[in-house]
Amino acid sequence: QVQLVESGGGLVQAGGSLRLSCTASGRTSGSYTMAWFRQAPGKAREFVAYISWSGRSTYYADSVKGRFTISRDNAKNTVTLQMNSLKPEDTANYYCAASQRYTGPLHYGYDYWGQGTQVTVSS
Repeated sequence: QVQLVESGGGLVQAGGSLRLSCTASGRTSGSYTMAWFRQAPGKAREFVAYISWSGRSTYYADSVKGRFTISRDNAKNTVTLQMNSLKPEDTANYYCAASQRYTGPLHYGYDYWGQGTQVTVSS
């Protein structure tokens, strides 16, 4: 089992930045793809970005491309989402996810999920 804990959410004005972190614990010795998803009230969970185990492969949703950057530090079992030029439509609960068997943007490919951290962007 892998436990994921997100941190770094908060309230920020449009145009501002936030840095989300996700720390993994438990059975972390495997090669996990890590991803971020988000869910706004009344909306479906939405893919944001993923990063492969090696860090060489990253992929972003079109809505965040050029504004968000995903990175990881395997020695510290952490993955980070740097979010710049935030917009009110980025407001959501952001979830970290991990998978050993899948690399991609589909939420059902991920086996482990954090509890989420709230990001609110005011206009």
